[in-house]
Amino acid sequence: MRSSFSPRADERTPGIELKTEVSEDVGLEDGSMTGRESEKERLLASSPVTGSGSHSTDEKEKPGGVPSRMLLSGSTSGDDSMKSKAIRLVGCFLGLQASYIIWGLVQERMVTKAYGEGADAEFFPSSAFLVFGNRALALVVSATIVFWPWSNRSNTDAVVPQGLKAPLWQYAPASLSNILSSWAQYEALKYVSFPTQVLSKSSKIIPVMFVGRLLHRRSYPWAEYVDAALITLGVTIFSLNEKKPKAGHDGGADSTLGYILLAMYLMCDSFTSQWQDKVFKKFHVSQFQMMLGVNLCSIIFTGASLLQTGQGASSLAFMMRHPDAAQHVFILSLCSASGQLFIFYTIKQFGAIVFTIMMTIRQMLSMILSCALFAHPLAWQSFIGALLCFGTIALRIKRNLRGKQRATSGTGS
Repeated sequence: MRSSFSPRADERTPGIELKTEVSEDVGLEDGSMTGRESEKERLLASSPVTGSGSHSTDEKEKPGGVPSRMLLSGSTSGDDSMKSKAIRLVGCFLGLQASYIIWGLVQERMVTKAYGEGADAEFFPSSAFLVFGNRALALVVSATIVFWPWSNRSNTDAVVPQGLKAPLWQYAPASLSNILSSWAQYEALKYVSFPTQVLSKSSKIIPVMFVGRLLHRRSYPWAEYVDAALITLGVTIFSLNEKKPKAGHDGGADSTLGYILLAMYLMCDSFTSQWQDKVFKKFHVSQFQMMLGVNLCSIIFTGASLLQTGQGASSLAFMMRHPDAAQHVFILSLCSASGQLFIFYTIKQFGAIVFTIMMTIRQMLSMILSCALFAHPLAWQSFIGALLCFGTIALRIKRNLRGKQRATSGTGS
């Protein structure tokens, strides 16, 4: 099974594919861009995000991820390299946790809690506006990186023209599905609890496999189907044993609508990553070019929708009445953008498995903090369901890590 972030077998681990599902099932909870690890690595090797002078992915690396020219340099000792790598690993971990935990908590605050008091209390009027805000900042970030002068220089220091590479309409299907998935996850929070939403995203393996077979005629090993069944069972146990329905709603019908919205999120998000995979293969775009193209289309689509429905004006008026809501929109967008950059850098430096571990930890911390801050009561059976989900994810990580180690030892790396 190819994951959204998994490298091609001939690029990173000859003879084996990394079968870790690390798309917003384990990580990109904000519905932001996904992509292949190899594409990220190729771009980030020369991107200003990683700092000027970072090594090329074509350069052979020694075990541990340190470029061979660094090990041969007399000015860089092994101890210094390990210390530097440890510092970068801790920085990536803290950056990912801070970005996405804050993002999740602010998201829950904006969608589930009213602004103002008494008769003046009102809820934020538009999930589409939140999507627009996230994509607007992401567009600025991706455009800055794609067109940044020193990120576009070749070995001869000549400026290499950059742009979308693919026609704009090629990004439109991924943009539309990305908008729908983001909108659905915001709306779902009105009907299901945040812990249920987070845990439900663990079952993204099911729609990913379905869309993969539909678009690419891919086949999957039996272990993937077992994992899908166990995660689905865990999510079901967790969801059915919450002690009470979501506050402010009447229970049955609302919960059903919430699960329909979660299913919509999972299917649309799975389609997004699969369509991006086709564009990556056909046009060889970089990850940031993908971000730029999809976010540009997203701004056009969501902007037109906000103008047509009047939700743009009503959202701006709402933020004028409640300045703290404007702060929350900015924090939400900032955390989404910073989280994407930490994702790219983490996968570039440490690989998809390390990234998956970090984001699985983030899921658990997000659930714990949400239950503590927003008073989500859980029955003991819910903990069993959560343990089944995270335990299955842990076994997947361990299985993939062993496969990668066997491939590395088999090639004499």
